[in-house]
Amino acid sequence: MKKVLFGIFGAIAITCSGYAEDVELLPVDTSDPLYMLEDEHLLSVSDITYGDDLLRLGQSFSYGLNNRLMAGANVHYQFDFVRARKERGFSSIELTGAYRAGLPDDNSANVSTDILFGARFGGNRHVREPDFAKSSYFAGLRVGRQWAGLTLSGTVKSTWVFDDTRGVSYIDFVPEAYFRMVYGWRAGIGFTARVATNPEFDREWWKFKLVKQFGRTQYGAMYSYEYEEENSTVGLYVNILF
Repeated sequence: MKKVLFGIFGAIAITCSGYAEDVELLPVDTSDPLYMLEDEHLLSVSDITYGDDLLRLGQSFSYGLNNRLMAGANVHYQFDFVRARKERGFSSIELTGAYRAGLPDDNSANVSTDILFGARFGGNRHVREPDFAKSSYFAGLRVGRQWAGLTLSGTVKSTWVFDDTRGVSYIDFVPEAYFRMVYGWRAGIGFTARVATNPEFDREWWKFKLVKQFGRTQYGAMYSYEYEEENSTVGLYVNILF
């Protein structure tokens, strides 16, 4: 399976440079891992995922405060099909921000540097795992470079979860590759390695996405595979840029 996936994305990497669209599309390529909203632009992201008998519905909004700083908020609802677990309800409301500390023009390598930060508050007491914890805070650093047909990025993010029974801290290491192809198609691959103070929450998973862009709207399909629990998750999302 791994060899097949690497073969597919290797072929994309080799061929995308010949079919990549103009670099001017970067300001509206909202699935790019290095995407930064421009001044007074608003991005809506609606998503639905299913995996491990959990159905999640989410909505987020992000706003460009200027060309280097954006703020966002999101909330998710989780429904658990396993009656005994009762892990269902609304997640905490998450407030996020990203600041572009380093612009590509500032260095000879054309590398972008982003500072990430955010916090979660509230949420249903039956939804208690790191991503849906009652109260948590995170900060991170993301670096990467964009070409006309390819984006490479790496993120290190530290999260502190405050919960009476599941309090934990963890660090995520996330390398990603994102390909812009012909006719508005995009594809992405990423790997997340999570190291937690409680080994129960250590995680490693692959993530893949396939995106079709129409103007300022993107329709995406996602797939992820998590090693520790041997779980697969599938999902769909819609990005609309105003």
